[in-house]
Amino acid sequence: MHSRTVVFGAMSLDGRQLFRQYKRFDGRSFLSFLKKVHRKFRKLYLFMDRAPQHTKTRKVLNYIKENRKAIRVRWFPVGSPEFNVMEECWRQGEKDLSAMPHFPLSLQELKKTLAGYYRTRRFNLDMRKFLLTNRCL
Repeated sequence: MHSRTVVFGAMSLDGRQLFRQYKRFDGRSFLSFLKKVHRKFRKLYLFMDRAPQHTKTRKVLNYIKENRKAIRVRWFPVGSPEFNVMEECWRQGEKDLSAMPHFPLSLQELKKTLAGYYRTRRFNLDMRKFLLTNRCL
C-alpha cells in the first residue's frame, strides 16, 4: 500500500483559515475535520463540492443534520471547481511548493513541509467577491 497525506481546508469570510492533514481522504477523516471547523467557526455556511466523502458518508450527513441550526450546507454545482475558493488555495499551494529549490524526498518531509506552508500561508482571498464573480450564490 502506498503512503500518502491529504489536506482538508476551510476559510471564513473574515479570512480565518483552518487546514489539517490526514492519512486518508475518506468520510471518517472528513468528519474529524468537520468537527474541528464547527468548533472553530461555531455557526457557518459550508460550501462544499459533491465528493463522496461529503455526500455519501452517513456519519457526516448525520452530523450535519444534528447540527443544522449551526451548519448550513450549500453545494457547488457538479464539475465546477472554479466556484470553490479552496481550489484556489490548492492551486497556489501547488505552485508555491513545486517551485521550492529542495522538494521533500520522504513522506515525513512532505508532511512537515505541507504543515508549515498551510500553517503560515495567508491566502487573502475575498470569498464574497470570488463567489459573486463566479455567480455561485
